[in-house]
Amino acid sequence: MHELNRKSIEEFRKSDKIPVIVILENVRSAYNVGSVFRTADAFLLEAIYICGYTAYPPHKEIKKTALGAEETVYWKYFKLVDEAILEARNNGYKVYSVEQAEDSLFLNEYKQDEKIAVIFGNEVSGVEQSTIAKTDGCIEIPQLGMKHSLNISVAAGVVLWEIVRIRIMKSGND
Repeated sequence: MHELNRKSIEEFRKSDKIPVIVILENVRSAYNVGSVFRTADAFLLEAIYICGYTAYPPHKEIKKTALGAEETVYWKYFKLVDEAILEARNNGYKVYSVEQAEDSLFLNEYKQDEKIAVIFGNEVSGVEQSTIAKTDGCIEIPQLGMKHSLNISVAAGVVLWEIVRIRIMKSGND
């Protein structure tokens, strides 16, 4: 671990986090939830808000894919996604759904470094329309193939990396 320059759990918890919150709305697969935890740990994100029937720790399937990230990343459960959105907004976060929608902003066009919460939805139905209506807009991953959908854990990795990459590049230019 030392050679890889990895933080201990305590060092991770005390580290300044990148002001990004992931909100998971009714994600069916606990394996996908664990993968998002692992990504959030890798990018030193602020938190994961878990909503609805999404599984939350402790859970054996989350543990299997999170590989300990469920112990390092701050998370909070909300029965209703509206409560998670309200908490994020009360803490100064803009809230976006990650969804293909009319007037969505393509991920490659997103250049902000604001405090942001991003909502990822159900593997089949996506982010609920009623949830989208309560957000500041939608961010969409440009897709060129036939399927026009990605697994939530893959979509989360792509979106979160782009958001973090913008901050890394900006801090490198300061």
